[in-house]
Amino acid sequence: MTIHAFTDGASRGNPGEAGVGVVLKDEKGKKIASIFGFVGSVTNNAAEYRALIACLKLAAKTKCDRLVVHSDSELMVRQVKGDYKVKDVEIRKHFREVFALLEKASYEFEIVHIAREDNSDADRLANLGIESRRPLKV
Repeated sequence: MTIHAFTDGASRGNPGEAGVGVVLKDEKGKKIASIFGFVGSVTNNAAEYRALIACLKLAAKTKCDRLVVHSDSELMVRQVKGDYKVKDVEIRKHFREVFALLEKASYEFEIVHIAREDNSDADRLANLGIESRRPLKV
């Protein structure tokens, strides 16, 4: 089964209070899972990576054999694809964690950049993470 994941990280300030949101959908577009949470005071880019990490952990609990992640963070998508180098020390830690999780994954992985307006569900959840201050739990 292919799962389409939509991820978003939001930071109010850069760095500032941040939240993440993840929505998993099946091949027909039906929502099968979602999570959101507060991740403290981090940069927007760090929040985007925290959302991707949460997504990978959530997907590992499903029966998917292919995961397609949709993100509106062009920087993160290009870094994960290898098009851009990861220069920031904090982001490099998250980048390494992403690839450690992918190494253990039993699914095929793809990541694609989408327009912000096509990521409204994950964006809403990321903002809910900030407003609720509910710690992210995967």
